Amino acid sequence: MLDPKDVKILAIVGMSGSGKSILVNYLTERGIPKVHLGNMIYKEMEKRGIERTSDGKNEREFREMIRRTEGKDWVARQAITETKDLIAAGQKRIVLDGVYSWTEYKAFKHAFPGDLTFIALVIPKTLRYERVAKRPDRPFDAQAIRERDITEIENLEKGGPIAAADYYILNDGSVEDAQAHLKRILSEINF
Repeated sequence: MLDPKDVKILAIVGMSGSGKSILVNYLTERGIPKVHLGNMIYKEMEKRGIERTSDGKNEREFREMIRRTEGKDWVARQAITETKDLIAAGQKRIVLDGVYSWTEYKAFKHAFPGDLTFIALVIPKTLRYERVAKRPDRPFDAQAIRERDITEIENLEKGGPIAAADYYILNDGSVEDAQAHLKRILSEINF
């Protein structure tokens, strides 16, 4: 049986375009399973017959609606169950991708006390906007990303997990720079 003290969970947080996917992919390529909170939304949308849209409008509206009607911790509850299932299957290292809100942060900290480390990616806003505009998957123009920032901060409490993170990575350099910073943190926390 897996000793709970051997389990370590890493949550990567940051604003849209901060580079979360780059670090999550780095970990998953090394065999670390991920729990993607956005997938909880996509699965439920599919179950209800709601299409995903290229501009993200349906996803945003559904994300806000499900938290309003089912509780701000709805996504976290689904992800906590999936995380516990991974632990029960023998996984010792897990990465959480997409913890959005303060409510979700608190739910995860309550569910996994002492086992969970938050790493926030921060990046100058102008550089983040440039990167989001150039990304091949779901690019946004400056106006759209500004609107998304406001919506995520005001409606989804996204600033809380970033502000309360255990570690920060300034992602204003290369992918390799961000990965090197992550490796130092992983070494420090014995992940």
